[in-house]
Amino acid sequence: MKALRTLIISAMTGLTLVATGCSVFRGQQSAGSYVDDAAITTAVKAKFVEDKTVDAGAINVQTLNGEVSLAGFAKSAEEKAKAEQLARGVNGVRSVRNNLVIR
Repeated sequence: MKALRTLIISAMTGLTLVATGCSVFRGQQSAGSYVDDAAITTAVKAKFVEDKTVDAGAINVQTLNGEVSLAGFAKSAEEKAKAEQLARGVNGVRSVRNNLVIR
């Protein structure tokens, strides 16, 4: 009886660990979405480098689940708006958070 109880507890523990390991929690990314986000970030940075009105070196770009976040500094409101416009034009971008500070 004790051996059966130990076996059942072990089996339930094992199933719990497997089920927990297979689940994906909110906020985590799959490998595919991580690669997509990296490609979006690279494309946004490339647009900034191509456009001479945006200082690509002063802007940090991060992407999570298609949402692009811009941080850093812009020299003017026009540069800030242009950076957002360029980011929105990249394929796969769902939204843009423009946190650029004008200085």
